Amino acid sequence: MSNETNASPVWLVTGCSSGLGRALAEHALERGDRVAVTARDRAAVTGLAARYGERALALRLDVTDSASVVEAVRSCEAAFGRIDVLVNNAGYGYLAAVEEGEESAVDALYDTNVHGVVRVLKAVLPGMRARRRGHIVNISSFGGLAAFPATGYYHATKFALEGLSESLAAEVAPLGITVTIAEPGGLRTRWAGTSMQQSALRLEDYEQTAGRRREATLAVSGRQPGDPVRAAAAIAASVDAERPPLRLLLGSDALAGARARLRRMQGEIVAHEALTRSADREDV
Repeated sequence: MSNETNASPVWLVTGCSSGLGRALAEHALERGDRVAVTARDRAAVTGLAARYGERALALRLDVTDSASVVEAVRSCEAAFGRIDVLVNNAGYGYLAAVEEGEESAVDALYDTNVHGVVRVLKAVLPGMRARRRGHIVNISSFGGLAAFPATGYYHATKFALEGLSESLAAEVAPLGITVTIAEPGGLRTRWAGTSMQQSALRLEDYEQTAGRRREATLAVSGRQPGDPVRAAAAIAASVDAERPPLRLLLGSDALAGARARLRRMQGEIVAHEALTRSADREDV
């Protein structure tokens, strides 16, 4: 395997069994980079890694298992000498009205979508800090900027990731480490299909809100406008940029939705400005 002296960048990507994670790993490998291609089931990525010889390393990495995270990072650094780009991609969705959410399922969702990211960050950051360089890409969602019925718990995990990432970016910038929050719209992946989970409980009072959106979300699977291959190329381009963005929207649907969200927020701020200012002390 190549070592620290090799100039080609080293990526570690979580959740490479399918979708955006797999597209990112393949894109980086196709352009000549080195990649630790990871998945909960290593067998899901061995075929991809085998096509690229010593530039690819297939590893088991379950973000909910601290020991597997530490071992995967150790293996990547031992093989390639370092990690230049970390992509926290592993995650999934969950459909339920807030009242319908099952505690164990919600705990598991947070363990993957939020705590899993933290586990990987804590394993990778020491090496990046020591070298005073690195780039972290946390895969959020347009759903980290705006929320809709039936996906409240998923949005909660992505809103948490947005805040965590923004704080992290401020903390590591003086150390030469850059953070980008990728915010895809609807990508044609398994997110709304076989990867989606949902509560067994469905309450009649929510059928016209959360219930309808459950069905609409599942129905769009395979018909999303976004292309994970093109999204992967855009993320790689942002990593290469002289001044990488903190936030990178991916897809025209995410762009339109973000603009609409900003207009709504601006309208509410203006409409209630006097009430907002009334909370100040009179001597301020």
